Amino acid sequence: MKRLLIILSLLGCLAAQAASNKPNIVVVLADDLGYGDVQCLNPQHGKIKTPNLDRLASQGMTFTDAHSGSSVCTPTRYGLLTGRYAWRTRLQNGVLDGYVEPLIAAQRLTLPSMLKQQGYQTACIGKWHLGFTIEGADKTGNSGKKDAKAKQENKLMGAPLGAITKDGPTTRGFDTFYGFHHARMMKSVFENDRVTQIVEPVDMLPSLVKNTRAYLLKQANAKKPFFLYMPLSSPHTPIVPSKEWQGKSGLGDYGDFVMETDWAVGEVMGALKEAGLEDDTLIIFSSDNGCSPQAGTPKLEAQGHFASAQYRGYKSDIWDGGHRVPFLVRWPGKVKAGTECDKLICLTDIMATCADILSVKLPDNAGEDSVSILPALLGREQVPLREAVVHHSISGQFAVRQSSWKLELCPGSGGWSKPGDNEARKQGLPAIQLYDLKSDIAETRNVQAENPEVVARLTRLLEDQVANGRSTPGAKQTNDAKVQIIKSPGGKSK
Repeated sequence: MKRLLIILSLLGCLAAQAASNKPNIVVVLADDLGYGDVQCLNPQHGKIKTPNLDRLASQGMTFTDAHSGSSVCTPTRYGLLTGRYAWRTRLQNGVLDGYVEPLIAAQRLTLPSMLKQQGYQTACIGKWHLGFTIEGADKTGNSGKKDAKAKQENKLMGAPLGAITKDGPTTRGFDTFYGFHHARMMKSVFENDRVTQIVEPVDMLPSLVKNTRAYLLKQANAKKPFFLYMPLSSPHTPIVPSKEWQGKSGLGDYGDFVMETDWAVGEVMGALKEAGLEDDTLIIFSSDNGCSPQAGTPKLEAQGHFASAQYRGYKSDIWDGGHRVPFLVRWPGKVKAGTECDKLICLTDIMATCADILSVKLPDNAGEDSVSILPALLGREQVPLREAVVHHSISGQFAVRQSSWKLELCPGSGGWSKPGDNEARKQGLPAIQLYDLKSDIAETRNVQAENPEVVARLTRLLEDQVANGRSTPGAKQTNDAKVQIIKSPGGKSK
């Protein structure tokens, strides 16, 4: 009997150890939150209070050189959930609009489907914006209404009550989905595969928080680990802070909405603690791209708030303000509190990192652009984690970053900031830009003429990563569509 008890005890210890190797994973993704909108990342020129994000940073690791996969929404979300750059797909500029075919292929391994294979429950609560179709409707969700007013109302709403999708998030690895497609179709709330509510945009963020809290509290006694992906609706347009947050920042609606976004993160942290899950959960917070100029950036800067901190540009741009994002990680007992990491990383790296945590080897046709940052999280890695990161602007312009060098294959912003590419050409600016971020973090001195060997080396590197269908070691893969790294003045590939 004594021997049996010892064996049972050992089995219990092994089971507990196995469980501890499978932490709960929460990824919170803000929408259009600039690097400088988080006060602890921008103490001199950040005027919006973000106490919960500051606390999250103090309890874990802050990555100061983290980048979204693109300077706009859809491609970044694709990269986060697949570990693959979205410019390898049919979407090589802009974002998806309306109810269209999913960008993630049905057979592709995703972060949630990989975690499901490892015994995880998976949930998405928030904004999808990766495409899905509505049964019996056109891409706007219109089910046959003919007059222009009805069509426009329907487009703004998204899809009517009861509308059904057969290729939504629950077909791409998630057990459950609560949320909406994208900002212009925010009124239609989906639960799993159908529209169950019509809400006002101002109510969306509180609704996401309410459902997230309920989900987390429900996990208190769950026997399986869980993965929660929470892509927020804020502070993207429509900029609609709730009544209790209006006027709190002193910087207008955008500042108020950022504060409400910070509150949302605090509610997630609070729910984890309340459910007794805090110590067993890895939480990652980031943003899908930089702050949008629609936040009223000139007025904010006049008030002393610089949403891109010291970086040039904003959402849409190839400059760092378009894609350098906050990246905060808390994992009690694993990630040392109050630490910083200056290694170059990308949101595509989340997939390989989760696989590394679980000792899973990704197949060659998955996570082609994903590099594990686990060594950095555990304080073990002193060398660069990845060879380079490829950046992409709203118009499909490319840049490649390696060490402190950043090569941009366009003459201007590649996005909305001035000078745009056409304007830059009229000004006679060089067709490409090269910056040494070590001495010029604000990308103000184009040194391509003095460094032709760097331009040639980085161009070859980018060409190889395009041609190989991957930027990580492994068998060569095929891009879904032809990829050209140089765009013509009209913005098309050539």
